[in-house]
Amino acid sequence: MTVNPGPPEGRPQVPPVTETTDPGPPAPGGRDAKDAALDASRAVDPHGPLTTDQGVRVDDTDNSLTTGERGPTLLEDFQLREKLTHFDHERIPERVVHARGAGAYGFFEPYESLAEYTCADFLQEPGHRTPVFVRFSTVQGPRGSADTVRDVRGFATKFYTRHGNYDLVGNNMPVFFIQDAIKFPDFVHAVKMEPHNEIPTGGSAHDTFWDFCSLQPESTHMLMWAMSDRAIPRSYRMMQGFGVHTFRLVNAEGRGTFVKFHWKPKLGVACQVWDEAQITAGRDPDFHRRDLWEAIEAGDFPEWELGVQLIPEDDEFAFPFDLLDPTKIVPEELVPVRPVGRMVLDRNPENFFAETEQVAFHTANIVPGIDFTNDPLLQGRNFSYLDTQLIRLGGPNFSQLPVNRPLAEVRTNHRDGYGQHTVHPGTSYAPNSVGGGCPFTLGGGRLPEGVFEHYQERVDGAAIRRRSPSFADHYSQAALFWRSMADWEREHITAAFSFELGKVGDRAVRRRTVDNLTRVDQELAVEVARRIGEPAPDPAPADSSGGAEPAGVRLSPALSLDNLGGDGIGTRKVAVLVADGADGDQVRAAQDRMRAEGATAETLAAHGGSVSGRAGQDVAVDRALPTTASVLYDAVVVPDGTDALAADPDALRFVAEALRHGKPLAVLGSGTALFEAAAAAAAGAGSGDGPGRVAGVAVSGGGQDADAAFWDGFVALVGRHRFPDR
Repeated sequence: MTVNPGPPEGRPQVPPVTETTDPGPPAPGGRDAKDAALDASRAVDPHGPLTTDQGVRVDDTDNSLTTGERGPTLLEDFQLREKLTHFDHERIPERVVHARGAGAYGFFEPYESLAEYTCADFLQEPGHRTPVFVRFSTVQGPRGSADTVRDVRGFATKFYTRHGNYDLVGNNMPVFFIQDAIKFPDFVHAVKMEPHNEIPTGGSAHDTFWDFCSLQPESTHMLMWAMSDRAIPRSYRMMQGFGVHTFRLVNAEGRGTFVKFHWKPKLGVACQVWDEAQITAGRDPDFHRRDLWEAIEAGDFPEWELGVQLIPEDDEFAFPFDLLDPTKIVPEELVPVRPVGRMVLDRNPENFFAETEQVAFHTANIVPGIDFTNDPLLQGRNFSYLDTQLIRLGGPNFSQLPVNRPLAEVRTNHRDGYGQHTVHPGTSYAPNSVGGGCPFTLGGGRLPEGVFEHYQERVDGAAIRRRSPSFADHYSQAALFWRSMADWEREHITAAFSFELGKVGDRAVRRRTVDNLTRVDQELAVEVARRIGEPAPDPAPADSSGGAEPAGVRLSPALSLDNLGGDGIGTRKVAVLVADGADGDQVRAAQDRMRAEGATAETLAAHGGSVSGRAGQDVAVDRALPTTASVLYDAVVVPDGTDALAADPDALRFVAEALRHGKPLAVLGSGTALFEAAAAAAAGAGSGDGPGRVAGVAVSGGGQDADAAFWDGFVALVGRHRFPDR
């Protein structure tokens, strides 16, 4: 019998954590330990002569090797063959879902130690900075789709902890469409483009998606979220994130605590309205990716607060819903969210493909102190993510790619395969004696810090294919979401259902979906039916409606965007319209005040270059109106002296859209001429009213009235983001 001789005498049981593996606070310029690891992996210095893959210097890369100047290309041209072969193979399969995304590096630091609940390294020391990489994404569309489609957004965070990499793979909505991972291929096939014509790109407004959901009542709660404005965020930086599943924290004594993870943006939660999102997709299909990149480059580092809902194991069955059901939330009125740390993104990738495209997330990448629950969707994801990376990244060694490489030391007996970057010395099997028993395991007795031990839970039962009855309530939380919305949010949800179902050709699918909505709210179902031309549905049977209140919670204010604002107006973009004769003092006052608040003010005119201000001064123009649109800004200032713009169609369109989309405006002096002309074209958004009678509009009679108090009022309006009742 062969035995493992164990570690050599005198060998420490666990590799010590040295100062070099602790990233600490970022050094000047934002560099940290993860950056250093990435630097070390870069074998190519971009500064120097061009070479082949074998390091042979190249004298000409513009001309193939031919027989004479006009003769045939020679097969012996190894430079041509290498260059074309690499080009032919430089695309890898895109992700089946979450194909289009953007990412950035940063750090996470806890406010306090959570050692009472978990031994996870990144949640132990207040102020200790753990490097992270975060990728945001849409779900349905391919890499070439637009950013602002109605869709769920991915929010995946890779923590490079001292005890290994932890991936928190979530979305910007806290629930999901299905309860069991075996339905995931069906859901994705249904929401993806129709197979016969590959339409629509990046959207869910088509027959197969709604056919699936109308036959899958567990999707109802998620549909309410997806038809709300949460599905069209203003930016990644103003978007919540959720772990979706119930996970388990485990402390050093082995005691477990259920946990739900929440990311809350420091800037507040803000979204686009549907018409605005469609215009944005045409004006700038890269709107979200560009916004994230430019904010980080400008030093306006996005920040989120990590919150947790902690639920003792004794309370697993204390709720009227199943804690392991991924189509359910735990209302904050029952379990408050406890802020435990913050995450800051402070560095853009240097190469999109090498980092953002090749980053590999996996729900089963967990570390000591975090473990799974028996959530059937999570269990399936733990298989699917790894299997996906094997085909997408060409083999089993994708963890050696720089963006995926852990900071923790790696010693495995894994060998060979595509893309092997490591030269392994010694043996590749266990147990062994010729290699001194290395690498050795640490089993037996009390495990030292940093060693993973599965949470011990007794599970008994027959092998069956049957859903737990505790997963059977598909409507009460959908109804809770609907009741918790502001009136304007309900109107947007109604309009979204009507638009999407209006794109469905199969009337049986439309009627079935409307009938399903009666179990959420009868008035919602009747109004959607009216708008899409279907008969008014009968009320749902009393025992199947969504009227039940989860544990007495009738309203959950945390679900409404009205209650999720941020502090201040930092990073908001304000358009200042100018023309010859504009009041230059007001323009400067707007720019200075926005800058003081951390916002950006850009001047827009009918043409580029500059305009002549009222006092004869040159007013620089940042952008020409024909090249931009109000959907790319958060607020608009129309200073005195711009009455000539009332006849400019681009200016009229700009202000009319801002009015229609409920954006804050500041109107000064003769700027009222442009406002009133635009209001008349804005389909009722202020039409017939002076600017002083329209919600969200600050008005000043002239330059002498535009004092600090005026700008204080305008800043307060911008802080509210939008006036949807307009």
